[in-house]
Amino acid sequence: MFVLPTGWGIVAILAGMTIEIGEAAFWIRLSRRRRPSVGGEALVGASGVAVSDCLPEGQVRVRGETWSAVCEEGARAGDPVVVEGVSALTLQVRRK
Repeated sequence: MFVLPTGWGIVAILAGMTIEIGEAAFWIRLSRRRRPSVGGEALVGASGVAVSDCLPEGQVRVRGETWSAVCEEGARAGDPVVVEGVSALTLQVRRK
């Protein structure tokens, strides 16, 4: 700015401010596209594996966490399961 001719320093500052505001608006808009999915409701539809026999109650591992689960049709340890619902801290699952 100090080596620019008189008047051009202001133009350079305004151009820099415009670019910075545009870049900030772009990143803010991009970060707001998707809402974070949190809580038990975000697990509905997720796949997991039965850790213990679910006949009808047992435990499953979904997204690296072990949950209490109810599987009406029954699932043996090691069977792949899908989360269908959440009730308190208990998942309702079905076999894949």
